[in-house]
Amino acid sequence: MGDGWETRRRRDPGNDWSIIQLGHPGILKKIEIDTNHYKGNFPDTCWVEGCFAPGKAIDALNHAQFEWVEVLAKTKLQADHRHFFESELKKSGPWSHLRLSIAPDGGISRFRVWGTLAL
Repeated sequence: MGDGWETRRRRDPGNDWSIIQLGHPGILKKIEIDTNHYKGNFPDTCWVEGCFAPGKAIDALNHAQFEWVEVLAKTKLQADHRHFFESELKKSGPWSHLRLSIAPDGGISRFRVWGTLAL
C-alpha cells in the first residue's frame, strides 16, 4: 500500500518480520508503530527485538544465530492507529539492529524509533 509494508497472505505457520539497521548504535527512548490507512488488513499483534551487531549486514542477521533480545513484548494493535510505546520498552539497548515482527499478516504504515547515540 504505497509507502508502507504490507505482507502477503501467509498459508504456513510462522510470522513475518523486518530487520532494520539503525543509522548508529543507540539507546531506545520511544517506538512508534503506525497502522494508518490499514483498516481491514492490519496485523493483530507485533513485537520488537534488538541485536547489537555493529558492522553486520542485515542479510547476515537473517541467516545466522544472533542473540535477539525482547525490546517490546507481544502487543495488540488497532486498525488505522498510531501506536506509541515508551514505558512498555523492556530493554533500551544499545542496539545496532531492530527486528519488527507481526502476526498474522497485515500492513504497517510506519515503524519509527527515537533514541540517543551509544557512545
